[in-house]
Amino acid sequence: MRRTFVFNGEANNLNVYRAKRPFRHQRLVTNAKDDPDGLDINAQICFFPQDEGKKVRRFIAGEDTNQPDPPQGWGVFELRGRRIDKFQVHQIAKLTPTFQGSLDNAENYGCGFLADGRVLTSDIGDQASGAGDGQLIVWFPPFDTGIGGEGQVRYCKIDTALATAGQIAVDGDDQVFVASARPPTAGIWRYSGPFPTSDTAEGGCGRTDATGAPLADAVQRELFIPATEPLATPNAIVRRPDGGFYVSSVINGVIAQYDDLGRYVRTVLSPPTGETLGPEPFSTGTPLGLGVTSQGTLFYADIGIVVDGADIGPGDHTGQVRRIRFDRDGEPVRPVTVAKDLGFPDGIGIVELTE
Repeated sequence: MRRTFVFNGEANNLNVYRAKRPFRHQRLVTNAKDDPDGLDINAQICFFPQDEGKKVRRFIAGEDTNQPDPPQGWGVFELRGRRIDKFQVHQIAKLTPTFQGSLDNAENYGCGFLADGRVLTSDIGDQASGAGDGQLIVWFPPFDTGIGGEGQVRYCKIDTALATAGQIAVDGDDQVFVASARPPTAGIWRYSGPFPTSDTAEGGCGRTDATGAPLADAVQRELFIPATEPLATPNAIVRRPDGGFYVSSVINGVIAQYDDLGRYVRTVLSPPTGETLGPEPFSTGTPLGLGVTSQGTLFYADIGIVVDGADIGPGDHTGQVRRIRFDRDGEPVRPVTVAKDLGFPDGIGIVELTE
């Protein structure tokens, strides 16, 4: 039997849900504030495709326990078990780069994989202002060190100037797509290889950035989807199983569909006509992270943005994880709540396991 599970980090906890009703769930990791032995987990969650069919599945998630000492980064975890209440998670590595001099605390977010197993990550950089110092980084195996200051997973930075960088998607040709939520780089950017194969000049990584970290000799990128209607803030991108993409725009509550050439197809989610942000979120939510099952069902992390006077941002446990199914004609059905009363549920991960 094949079961689909939805992973989500919220309030620095890591939870997993069955993808179908009644959406049974399990707390996999408790945050460090509530558990002295806990970890702070967040951001996009990505399962190693090379582990498909194996008993133990590895995945990546944002891990910033006790930041900035040690600095924030991405944890590599092993997942054991095949059902709710039987899962076990163990951290085996941490990916910790240098960050640019952000006015905000540079937060980890995106992850992805190249076909040969190299790992990709993005960090947000300045979140609300500034020219943009979010990063796209490629990491080189092995991924079994970096915890507690022991060893370091090697990496090379591909880009260091993304304005509020977001989720990563990778297609079958190893083209890498990264969301950027605001000017001057607002939109979805497509990066084409060859990408560095090591953190040396021989591997295509002969420069250094302002922090002294390895930097790629060349960047091949182009604007794939511009930040035009209906995308106000392109935050996340995910591949559809039958081709094309979904892109989220958190501030105006939109998920839009695009084809393989980056052309707009339709809007899958938007707030009902007349709704505006206020003390309560949009009834359909403010989608940040996205995930899609092999059958095409879409899940999104609704961070529950509200407006309080001059302040705008996630409310107090106004977040949700939601599901969108499509009818026989391919039309989206109204979102269903998987979990509610969540604190900043920012990223989604999907895994399908066979018992």
